[in-house]
Amino acid sequence: MELELRGITKRFPGVLANDDITLTVRSGTVLALIGENGAGKSTLMNILSGRYQADSGQILIDGEIRSFDGPGDSIAAGIGMVYQHFMLVPVFTVAENVVLGVEPTKPLGVLDKRVAREQVMDISERYGLVVDPDALIETLPVGIQQRVEILKVLRRGAKILVFDEPTAVLTPQEVTEFFGIVAELKARGSTIIFITHKLKEALAIADDITVLRGGKVVGTADPKVASVEELAAMMVGRDIATKVVKETVGGGEKVLVVENLTLTDDFERPLLKSVSFEVRAGEIVGIAGVQGNGQTELVEAITGVLPVSSGGVYINGENVTNDSPREHHSIGMAHVPEDRTHVGMVGSFSVRENLILDSYYSPPFSRRGRLNGASISDFATELVERFDVRPPLIDNLASALSGGNAQKMIVAREFSRDVPVVICAQPTRGIDVGSIEYIHEQIVRKRNDGKAILIVSTELDEIFSLADRILVMYNGAIIAERVTTETTPIEIGLLMAGRAAEAGAR
Repeated sequence: MELELRGITKRFPGVLANDDITLTVRSGTVLALIGENGAGKSTLMNILSGRYQADSGQILIDGEIRSFDGPGDSIAAGIGMVYQHFMLVPVFTVAENVVLGVEPTKPLGVLDKRVAREQVMDISERYGLVVDPDALIETLPVGIQQRVEILKVLRRGAKILVFDEPTAVLTPQEVTEFFGIVAELKARGSTIIFITHKLKEALAIADDITVLRGGKVVGTADPKVASVEELAAMMVGRDIATKVVKETVGGGEKVLVVENLTLTDDFERPLLKSVSFEVRAGEIVGIAGVQGNGQTELVEAITGVLPVSSGGVYINGENVTNDSPREHHSIGMAHVPEDRTHVGMVGSFSVRENLILDSYYSPPFSRRGRLNGASISDFATELVERFDVRPPLIDNLASALSGGNAQKMIVAREFSRDVPVVICAQPTRGIDVGSIEYIHEQIVRKRNDGKAILIVSTELDEIFSLADRILVMYNGAIIAERVTTETTPIEIGLLMAGRAAEAGAR
């Protein structure tokens, strides 16, 4: 099925989100739709899915004009959306999630689990999407949950599939598997829109590339001849540094020390196994690992979110083990959490309120138990401008910010303080190339100012760009340490997969 959008325009109060957008997705091909956060990609796809109605313009499928008054009309037309944040019921099985809303039933409307299970197995085998129909969603890794989302739209007869940032939460291995799935869907005649900020992935998977900026189509590219640098410049409207430039800074005194940190879950199963390392002043240490190998628990233990079973955490020689996050903050630790939506900010609070979340109780923001509105507004206005948070409106709700601007808001809050230790977990997950460049610059600036920086990322490119030393986590333990300039992504990738012998264990 060929999809064409003609002259799509959509306005919100004070914002022209889509400005006369025209594009075509050829039948049986992959179109990569790229652009900065806030460029209009999500609005355009919400119009295609029937969640929004365009103010003007047309949607054509195989040359026929279609009108969608709601998501049901879009689904009936053969369009399936796979969102970045999965819409699955965690306590339901795979089969129950796939048939949800179009359930096969027995008399009296009771779910026919046998038929549901058979339908899921049939679609799974037909498209090579291996899943266990009886598995609970909450027990499945992210990559398998994504397969369930794909099965949902295929079960409803989708011929045009839209993937919104589909690799944002996948491990490198899962990304490879996902590309294989896309190739299989394409081979079976599916038409695919691939929304992404990862330019290398767009070049690798797409047949055509369309670039949005400021709500407009600013160009198209042929992935066979285009480069990352060209695409980045089209997205942002200027040349982008795709490589991080760092000064040579000698490692100073030990600032953050972690000794034999051990953590168990409620069933006494080990989550962290005697983890030890240090981060020195003027140094970035990167922790690489496949998601789920203890990185999240390590950061939460270091920052005081999770109590540790044994071992210690020290900042400039002071024992902060099991101190509260507020105590860590007071002693001198900044923390950019991996989950910006649920941990890093409060979406129903304003930008101004989010920028003082960890310091509202301190002068000059609070006096005699009352908030000082003028000081808070002055501080927020200065940070929004300095860290390029867009739009620069401090009274906007944080939930209204794009992913990249929400991340910049959190970085602004944490980096605005002069503290010796900065912990950044997945600092650029799910954001565009312009925001990535900016956040990387801020991290390197902190390093050059003599701060001790710990970066946790599943993106090997990010680890190699930023880190002076790399630690590899596997199964809750640090299994290797490498100087970045003395190793390769291949070696680190093998270590991340637990294949130390192949990597040449040292």
